[in-house]
Amino acid sequence: QVQLVESGGGLVQPGGSLRLSCTASGGSLDHYAPGWFRQAPGKEREQLACLSSSSRRDGTTHYADSVKGRFTISRDSVKNTVYLEMRSMKPVDTAVYYCEAFVVGCWSDYPGNFWGQGTQVTISS
Repeated sequence: QVQLVESGGGLVQPGGSLRLSCTASGGSLDHYAPGWFRQAPGKEREQLACLSSSSRRDGTTHYADSVKGRFTISRDSVKNTVYLEMRSMKPVDTAVYYCEAFVVGCWSDYPGNFWGQGTQVTISS
């Protein structure tokens, strides 16, 4: 059973940058379309970015409008890890960030999708 572990969260000043990592164990992430979502207290889950299955060498990326141009998702198949590079961060980016593996395709609603325990990101001066 594949498990996901996120890391890299922390406290960042407005305008700063952060890189989150999501490492899979128990199986390869290449069989899934990995993505990131966040959830702030009292708010709904917000899908942020997703990378289509690595069956395509140049996997298509998808971004929410709220992070397009600021966040970048990437994959290292050797390390079995997915990254989320975040820059020009704002206080509204404060949330718990989760890595998710989509079984069927990016942002598809499927019972077999799974995610990690999350990592806290706080943007504050």
